[in-house]
Amino acid sequence: MAETRTPRELATREKTQRRWRPASTLPDPVPEPGMDFRWVMTHLLGEANPTNVSQRLREGYEPVKAEDHPEMAYEANAKTGNIEIGGLMLCKMPEEMVQQRTTHYADMTNSQTHSVNSKFTSQSDPRMPVFAEQKSSSSRGSFGNGS
Repeated sequence: MAETRTPRELATREKTQRRWRPASTLPDPVPEPGMDFRWVMTHLLGEANPTNVSQRLREGYEPVKAEDHPEMAYEANAKTGNIEIGGLMLCKMPEEMVQQRTTHYADMTNSQTHSVNSKFTSQSDPRMPVFAEQKSSSSRGSFGNGS
């Protein structure tokens, strides 16, 4: 009894659509509602940097334990149980505190900008005034749009 087989040249296989993408150096943890994650530097060029870690902990960041994120347990530090990769430690902070921190630094920036601008304009001489435009704009020309 002869089997009727499709010739190999006519057979088609479905190709699996896999796309290459570069590997992420730092994996993203599974998000927690109301928490913001950040990688904090613990070592720089092989040297411990406890000052940076201490500052971040005083700001309100907490180290993330591997037991809280089992998907990243392979990156745990054996001594501390914290998730660490290449001199960086994963930390988290409540989003409200992150917003307060952002507002604080924005206020500092605005204050310093105002101070610099005040000093700049106070040195202006009426005979030769200093011109400082405080706004920017953009416009679109006619080049390349066919007009």
